[in-house]
Amino acid sequence: MDNTRHIPDRDDDIDGYEKIDRYNPELIDSLKGHYHEVLKLIGEHPDREGLLKTPERMAKAMLYLTHGYDLNAEEILKSAMFKEDYSQMVVVKDIEVYSMCEHHMLPFLGKAHIAYIPNGYVVGLSKIPRIVDVFARRLQVQERLTNEIRDCIQQTLNPIGVGVVIECRHMCMSMRGVQKQNSVTTTSAFTGAFLQDKTRTEFLNLISSRLS
Repeated sequence: MDNTRHIPDRDDDIDGYEKIDRYNPELIDSLKGHYHEVLKLIGEHPDREGLLKTPERMAKAMLYLTHGYDLNAEEILKSAMFKEDYSQMVVVKDIEVYSMCEHHMLPFLGKAHIAYIPNGYVVGLSKIPRIVDVFARRLQVQERLTNEIRDCIQQTLNPIGVGVVIECRHMCMSMRGVQKQNSVTTTSAFTGAFLQDKTRTEFLNLISSRLS
């Protein structure tokens, strides 16, 4: 039996890749049944026209939003590691983040800024956003997400240092609870050279600046 939950196919080497979603039909059927019951329990009528296909859509959406469980971030980085004599900071900033809060199953979204200082190896630039997605597409808390990205880069590339800053808005704060619409949560995690004030300050200045 195919145990694949969900695989979004993509090709990073061409512009406008074709996206094909493949789902495990047994998982879809199981989740559909649960979502059908949820709709009834909240007082809806899942058999009315507008909701007939909603349980299946919800099932597919949840598998997509959590497809990071099916991916290996370390393997993604290793697939594009190249020897290179470069020892200055590499920064990829403004990486879009979409994740799900594990406490309320509501989205949080924002941007990640990531830097590392190579130690004999660089990695293909597209792989940095890809590993953000690997960890973000799981049930998360922002603090753990920040640490997981940092640790994966550090353990796989063994760079001189890694810096990660994530800024997100949390729907569990905006849509319920305190209902604060404009609050932003910022988390950071550093290793190696980024633990030094000078290097960390350079990184923070770079992600705060805008190209003219």
